[in-house]
Amino acid sequence: MFRKKSTKDTLAGSFGKVKNTSFDFDSISKYFYKKDHSGSYQVISDRTCKDLDFEEFFMFADRTLSKPGQQYLYDTLRTIPKSHNHLQHNESVIDQLSNNESLRINIQKLLSKLSNDDAYYVSSLFQDEHISKPKWFFLLPILSFTSLISIFLIPYFPQFFFLLLCVFILNIGFHYWNKRNLYEYVNAIPQLLRLGETAKALLKLNINTKKSNNVSSSVEIINQIRLRMLFFKLEAKLESDAVVFFWSLLEGIKILFLLEPLLLFGVLKRINNNKKEIRTVFTYFAEVDMLYSIASLRHGLASYCLPNILTDKQKVLSATELSHPLIPDCVPNTIHVTEKSVLITGSNMSGKTSFIRSIGLNILTAFTINTCFANSFKVSPTKLYTAIRMSDNLMEDKSYYLEEVTTVKQLLIESSLSPCLFLLDELFKGTNTIERIAAGKSVLSHLDTSKCLVFASTHDIEIADMLTSQYDFYYFSETIEKSDMVFDYLLKHGKLHKTNAIRILQLNGYPSSLVEEAYSIANRLQSFVN
Repeated sequence: MFRKKSTKDTLAGSFGKVKNTSFDFDSISKYFYKKDHSGSYQVISDRTCKDLDFEEFFMFADRTLSKPGQQYLYDTLRTIPKSHNHLQHNESVIDQLSNNESLRINIQKLLSKLSNDDAYYVSSLFQDEHISKPKWFFLLPILSFTSLISIFLIPYFPQFFFLLLCVFILNIGFHYWNKRNLYEYVNAIPQLLRLGETAKALLKLNINTKKSNNVSSSVEIINQIRLRMLFFKLEAKLESDAVVFFWSLLEGIKILFLLEPLLLFGVLKRINNNKKEIRTVFTYFAEVDMLYSIASLRHGLASYCLPNILTDKQKVLSATELSHPLIPDCVPNTIHVTEKSVLITGSNMSGKTSFIRSIGLNILTAFTINTCFANSFKVSPTKLYTAIRMSDNLMEDKSYYLEEVTTVKQLLIESSLSPCLFLLDELFKGTNTIERIAAGKSVLSHLDTSKCLVFASTHDIEIADMLTSQYDFYYFSETIEKSDMVFDYLLKHGKLHKTNAIRILQLNGYPSSLVEEAYSIANRLQSFVN
């Protein structure tokens, strides 16, 4: 009784909490990279993920309990759908999970049954092409039958023992040839069996998602090969428990009748024929876990909102008390954008890039998990592109500037195709000041089309004067208190008229003569520009 109560308390206490575990992104992302996304509105690129610190965000947002659920959440967060009609139905399930603790704990227990790392391999059963029988495979049933007949005939005709011995020696070669094939599936197939059982139990709890259709019939089809799959479940258990004597005895029987290759290829044939049904069960189970994860994420937040996704084609983005979910005690900011794009200037370390990233993450979560880190969030349908974190590519002998040029060229192409939101940080840092300002201004003008919004940050306050008709201007700034810079991280409307680069040198103890010379040169250059 005490143990059950302890488990219940542990599950109840984990709701809303960040995971304290490691993340194997190679396994987590496998389902995403193999999935066909041709029907989606946009697949978020690796570059944008890098720019938005996606993996760090995923580790914060992921509250799933199973490996399939974790893979499904990863895929969901990187795939913007064409339609958002499913969101309302999802919210009804999330409400169930949020408000009914008894139901939630039962679901937590079921979802946790696929928390083993082996469950990462279930998706490969319907995403991968499976190994085919070799041309000589027809010999194996003959050899297996010969062993069986020989055993029955030995009491009457002892000479059949020599035939059995010859067949056994031959079977050893076939048996160990198949071992490599078996190891590819010995993890996945037992997990498929468990997936079917758990999905059936979830249906009995009346957890009906948009993916619930045909799940019951698909589970029944999977159960038709249940007895064959139980063999692989036993195999996996024996491997882990290392029951040496029983394993040796069983190994001999398997060699004698070639059980492993005959059962494996029999199961694979049925799996190949029922990939659609396996996908149906996987998707339903994983979606339940994803919706649980969203409910848990929201429960752990001090505040959040459901986004208002507009249906018209206006260029609109409006957010009140918007914050970055990964920044502790993040200072929230409010911004309302209609038609005009946004240019953000500001001092070093004042919060420009973090604010742009917060816009990107909230756009992403608005379209994928219907959750925003703000008091209100309104946005028009749009694709998301970024150019924030550039670097030299030494493997391809590509300089920092050429990397910028290549990236921005792709953004220019996208701006002519569909509504886009571009997040840009310090364009063309890899070149000189005059050409950086000239090229930056030209790119910002071209990206701001009738369909696209741009959020760009820059240190070059000269650009603002060239973009008055197309852009609204905002800035971040600081104050000096007792020889220290104090940043309030508050977004302010208007243009920044002072910068702090030389002031930072002064506050960090640079020689006064050096600082005075720097100020003098800066003033002369500014006069020249004006």
